[in-house]
This record gives sequence, structure tokens and C-alpha cells, in this order.
Amino acid sequence: MPVRATKRGAERTPLGGEYDVLVCGASFAGLAVARELSGAGARVGLIDRYAIGERQTSACAAPTEWLVNLGLDGAIRQTFGEIVVHRPKGAPHRWRLPWTFSTFDYPELCALLKAQSPDVAFDTAKVDGRTREGAAHVVHTDRGDLRAPLVVDALGWRRVLSNAAPIQPPDALLSRGLEVHPPATGEDLELWLDPKYVPAGYGWAFPARDEVRVGVGSFDPHKHVKDETVQLTRDVGLEPAGYQGNWIPHALRPAAEDGVFFAGDSAGHCLPTTAEGIRTAFYFGLACGRELRAVVEGRQTREQALERYGAFSAQHAWKFRWLLRAQRAVGRLNGGPLMDGVLRVMDSRRVVDWSFGHYRSIAPPEFALAAASSVVGAADGPAREPTAV
Repeated sequence: MPVRATKRGAERTPLGGEYDVLVCGASFAGLAVARELSGAGARVGLIDRYAIGERQTSACAAPTEWLVNLGLDGAIRQTFGEIVVHRPKGAPHRWRLPWTFSTFDYPELCALLKAQSPDVAFDTAKVDGRTREGAAHVVHTDRGDLRAPLVVDALGWRRVLSNAAPIQPPDALLSRGLEVHPPATGEDLELWLDPKYVPAGYGWAFPARDEVRVGVGSFDPHKHVKDETVQLTRDVGLEPAGYQGNWIPHALRPAAEDGVFFAGDSAGHCLPTTAEGIRTAFYFGLACGRELRAVVEGRQTREQALERYGAFSAQHAWKFRWLLRAQRAVGRLNGGPLMDGVLRVMDSRRVVDWSFGHYRSIAPPEFALAAASSVVGAADGPAREPTAV
């Protein structure tokens, strides 16, 4: 059994302190926020229930450009220029992508990203909620209270630091996924649009050098997918091992609420239909961090940052709505011939380039290369996206 790096027992000493910025959640979004705050001369704290890189909850794949532009290409395990889509009958569809997609090692990627913010203090604690104390937020953890005027919730879909009434699955707008990691090798990035596994959703197999990440995701949160994940794994000639599962948000939520910044799954920054949430966590995390940096450097107020970041996230709402419509269409069409017709249209190289080009532009990798000061700072409107290529 693996030994957790998270502090336990006597090591969990009381925790307290005051920060200029407190980032709660140390996965993709939280680490991206911390990256943008490094070197700003501010007291920045980063906390998570688990040690950095300890708890993988996704298939860990992203557009290669994003990983390269963030300096994380050392964590890449395998890169793909094509995607193979399986249907119940007929030959699979093989599409050559206009950009490549890479699987990566989660602990290594998190370590590389944290190394880009060496002056950001990290500790483990379970965040339970928050209250207000004048201009500061008081974040309550199982090890004590932490205070900061600027607080980020990057803790995931539970949106822990929101004071709104919580919505629990299956009533929440969430998909559910389960994945196994059998030791094996593979050459293709594969998807299954096959109601044998799940009517509204899809299966996948993502090779990552010495393992293949096989899973099934359902857009219907009522649908359990363990048996289907086992079946798909055995259908591709492997035995399930190393289970991991997670709830996946598929609806955008306000990115700023009651003085708190939300990034990643806590703001619904996960694309419907594809359930891709890693590059969007990077993207919105960087945007959030740049707004916060402008505050600690005296270039804007907290209120301006909240307004600008909230508006930046909301600018993308129509893109998320279109993808949600596509997600619902998959559920309706998956079992019939109309889906086969759609996929035949996608066999056109021109259509693939057009559709995946637009999909890429939702969170373009060029955003990672923009300097913080060139994207935000003056109160002249929300943070802007770079022009997509």
C-alpha cells in the first residue's frame, strides 16, 4: 500500500497565520494561481487536504502546447496526434488532430508547477469553511484558522468557501467518472461512444507509457459506472487495477462571490461534453493569479479584481452553454444512426481542423505565455484572452 505524504498524527500541529493571499486547493487551478503570485513580494499561503501531487482524480491528459508553455513538458508520458472513436458497429473513426494531446504524470507535473512558486508557503489542512472579520476572510481548517484579505477557493466542485446552500449529487450539475490504471502499453488515444458502456457519456483509454488509463464517464449523475468500467477494461484485453473516481462539474458557476475568488472545478471550469478540466483550470487559475498580483502590487483594488475576474469567467459562458447542448445531444443520439452520421461528417479533415480549432480557442495555450502585467493591471475591463491562432 502507498504511504501518504499528508501529515498525520503528531505532525498535524496547530496551524495559524495571516497572509496577503490564501489559496485553498493545491491541484491544477490552485498551483496556477500560486505561480502567478510568485515574486510579487506578498505573503502567499497555499493549503490543501493532501500533499502536493498526492491524489490524482483525472485521466491526466491535456493539449501538449499547454504543458510546454507552462514548462511542464518534463511530466509528459505519451503524446498523440490522432484520436480513435469507436461505435457499436463498423470500423472505428480515426481523426488526425490539428494539435497534439499528451498524457502526463500527476505527481511530477504538480511538483514542477509548485517549483515555479518557491516563495509560496504550502501546508496540509482540511478546509471546513470561512467567516468574515472586517476586511479579512477567516478560513477555518482542521488545524486552526488562517486569515487573508484575498482568498481563492480552488478546492473542487464542493465549492467549500461559498456561503450559498450546498448542492449535493445527484441533484448537482455533475457528471461522474471512474477510471482504472492497469499496467500496459498502447499507441492510440481512444474513445467509445457506445451505449453498451453508457448511454449518455463515453468510455476512454489513454495510454501513459507504462499504464493505460481506462474509464467510463456518465453525464447522468444517477448512473453508476463501475461494472461498465470493468467491462470496457476487459474488452480491451486488460484487467482493472488502481481504481479512482470523481464527480465532474458540467455547468459554469460564478467565479467571484462574497469577496472570494473561485477557480477550477469550484467555478465549474470544466468543459461539458469532453469533461476536460485541466487546461481550463490552468487557464482560469492564471487569470485569477494575474488579477490578484495586480492587487498586491497596488495596481488595482480587491473589488476591481473580483469584478474583472468574474467578468472574464462570465465571458466564456456561451462557449460552455454550447458544449452543454452538445453533451445533451450525445445522450439523445448515442444509441441511434444519427450519431453515426455526425461522426461520418467529422471524418472530413477540414471539419476536424475547424471543430478542434474552435475547441482549442476556448482556453488557448498562448495565454500561458502572456506576462501578468500585459494581461491585467489597470482597471480597464476584464482580463483579455490572446487572439487564438
